[in-house]
Amino acid sequence: MPLTVKKIQSIKPSEKTIKVFDERGLYLEVPPSGGKWWRLKYRFAGKEKRLSLGVYPQVTLKKARESRELCRQSLAKGVDPSEDRKAMKSAQTSRSANSFEVVAREWLGKFIDPMSDSHRKRVYARFENDVFPRIGGRPIAEITPKELLEVVSRIEKRGAPDSAHRTLGSCSQIFRYGVRTGRCESDVSRDLRGALAPVVESHFAAATDPEQIAGILRITDGYNGTLTVSSALRLAPLVFVRPGELRQAEWKDVDLGSAVWSFQASKRKKKEEVRGHIVPLARQAVEILRVLHSVTGKGRYVFPCARSRERPMSENAVLGALRRLGIDKDEMSGHGFRAVARTILDEVLKVRVDFIEHQLAHKVKDPNGRAYNRTEFLPERRKMMQQWADYLDAIKLDIKPASVKA
Repeated sequence: MPLTVKKIQSIKPSEKTIKVFDERGLYLEVPPSGGKWWRLKYRFAGKEKRLSLGVYPQVTLKKARESRELCRQSLAKGVDPSEDRKAMKSAQTSRSANSFEVVAREWLGKFIDPMSDSHRKRVYARFENDVFPRIGGRPIAEITPKELLEVVSRIEKRGAPDSAHRTLGSCSQIFRYGVRTGRCESDVSRDLRGALAPVVESHFAAATDPEQIAGILRITDGYNGTLTVSSALRLAPLVFVRPGELRQAEWKDVDLGSAVWSFQASKRKKKEEVRGHIVPLARQAVEILRVLHSVTGKGRYVFPCARSRERPMSENAVLGALRRLGIDKDEMSGHGFRAVARTILDEVLKVRVDFIEHQLAHKVKDPNGRAYNRTEFLPERRKMMQQWADYLDAIKLDIKPASVKA
């Protein structure tokens, strides 16, 4: 007789394994240790075989019978249900191993992990917050342009068009990596060209009016926070390096006796373009660093993190200090000091543009197309840096510098 729920519930383990049959090869197996296992007995290619269909009550009588009928349908087509299950499991494992997230993390590890901490964190945040939750589990070969568009459009609609474009660009590289490694056939992002609205470029906030700059400098000079952040605020306009280069400065690269700071310029498109950079230190910069050296000089970093001297201070330390001082984000940014120096050195102090560009660690070439080496024009740049520091001191005191008097 066919099994009933009541009969199944009445079965108790005994000293030997009990087999209670339903119909068409389906039966319930109850071992001495307990538990009730659904089994299907069938013949394939002249051999008797068995297949597990799950455990009661997780698999109900109804579900066990449905599984039995599916297996019988496979048999009718000449397919062994056991081998079919193995093939499906293998396919599922393959799908999981080739999911977008798996391929993406491989790519991130190869091409993003070697980048700077701040860049790596930004890229990972985009994927972990916006991409992986939506398409991370999908096999990369099955993702459609529509699915990818939905992901980047959500980012665009929340008011982050630049992030949307960057995410789409990174996804394109991941799909191309998937093609190279045999996990997908094409880069589906190619069909989305023009799908996102173009980004209107904007520059880092930077005040370039001397009176406005003077006011900002007077405010930052009065900062009463930690010596580390205070020193960074005062040094930033004097050296006008990139914020990441300033906060990651190491004492081993600073020679206060020779008034020189030497390091590897950070912004580059290719690893082979890494170039050494020299920042001549004006007298005012040396004075700031000498005081700071008495506090942080025994450690690695010139501007160590407040929580751990083994790490540089946060990338937002200077920017956060500017905001606390009431300097609006549209008025000045940490990066903006570079624009200030570039503009005033050229337009007000009339310094040769190639001296300025070289000091900004931009790629400068001579008339023959050769890149200048890092010591090129060093005496002239040393003079320029002192002239710049003196100019800043003068405008803070509301004195018109002699070099620009009518």
